[in-house]
Amino acid sequence: QVQLVESGGGLVQAGGSLRLSCAASGRAFSSYAMGWFRQAPGKEREFVAASSWSGVRSYRSYYADSVKGRFTISRDNAKNTVYLQMNSLKPEDTAVYYCAATFSSGIHYSVYEYPYWGQGTQVTVSS
Repeated sequence: QVQLVESGGGLVQAGGSLRLSCAASGRAFSSYAMGWFRQAPGKEREFVAASSWSGVRSYRSYYADSVKGRFTISRDNAKNTVYLQMNSLKPEDTAVYYCAATFSSGIHYSVYEYPYWGQGTQVTVSS
């Protein structure tokens, strides 16, 4: 069983930055594929970013087109934590942000590919 706890959400003005954190339980964190998703009111949960093991002590990162160049996913395996650095925030980034984990290898874009989820953290970007 994997438990995930997000933190770092809040209210920020457009153009500002936030860094979300997701602390994970379990000993095999370095082997987890991790993802960030978000869900705005009245909308489906959507993919934001993902990180997975690519071998040779490195990870691959993938991003939704809407956040590419503004958001960065990173991980600290010593702390069992994955981060989402969000820069140049826009009002349309307003949503509840969730981190997710899976033991499956590769990059996973669908909510159905992640069996473990955090409780979410609210990000609100004012114009």
